[in-house]
Amino acid sequence: MRVLRRPDSPHRAELHRRVGCDEMKQPYIFETATERRLHFTWDCTQSVMNLGDPNALITPYTRKMMAFLLLNPAPRRILMLGLGGGSLAKFCYTCLPEADITVVEINEDVIALRDEFCIPKDDERFRVVHADGGAYLDHRMDEGQGPLDVILVDAFDPDGIARSLPASRFYTRAAECLTDAGMLVMNFWGERDRYGENLNRAGRAFGTHLRLVPTANGNLVLFASRQPAPSSIDEELESRSRRLQQKLSLDFPLYLRRMCQGHSLRVE
Repeated sequence: MRVLRRPDSPHRAELHRRVGCDEMKQPYIFETATERRLHFTWDCTQSVMNLGDPNALITPYTRKMMAFLLLNPAPRRILMLGLGGGSLAKFCYTCLPEADITVVEINEDVIALRDEFCIPKDDERFRVVHADGGAYLDHRMDEGQGPLDVILVDAFDPDGIARSLPASRFYTRAAECLTDAGMLVMNFWGERDRYGENLNRAGRAFGTHLRLVPTANGNLVLFASRQPAPSSIDEELESRSRRLQQKLSLDFPLYLRRMCQGHSLRVE
């Protein structure tokens, strides 16, 4: 177990006691011979990195979130809320070389661990910003920056979906700043009583163009867009899923079927 050392950090025995009692106030790393994991609590792994392949997507929900490429295969601008161990950030940076990527993370201790998870340095098409995601989106729109193709949301506190999202104008702003073919993709995990408010806010912003898809590890992935999600598989979508599978080594034909089978949501 490792943590970011501070001047006031307690001794190692006390850190281990806090981990065992779930009293840690900062993220920490747990490592095996093959994996490096980011934790907020002992029972909850926030991110997993394969030490032999740091850019691979290990957890099922991160792989399924990439299904946005089925409907928007060449995104130019991607905004990510929540850095964690950088799984999605690294994968998109490596596999989508034409995309400009901004990652917003509210927890400076998480950002400080970026080198531990082989997250790229900031450059002309990749940057990590220390800010609240909703506030950043407000600022971005007020500055008149260009529309976004994809917004990927993987933003949590130790108990579930970040409370700042439904408490702000985030969903309305997200719908306003996306291109016509743009998509909001959001991971749902944690306390279930937080799901309803987020789904209601998303429904008010995107209307009936919501699709909720379960994943193998119990998470749910929300796809929201200005256009209806597919309800059947045509020849073009099938062909695209095969090309993406060959290019990125992810099971896009399965993701396409799951998206078509997902729960369509109607919010009154």
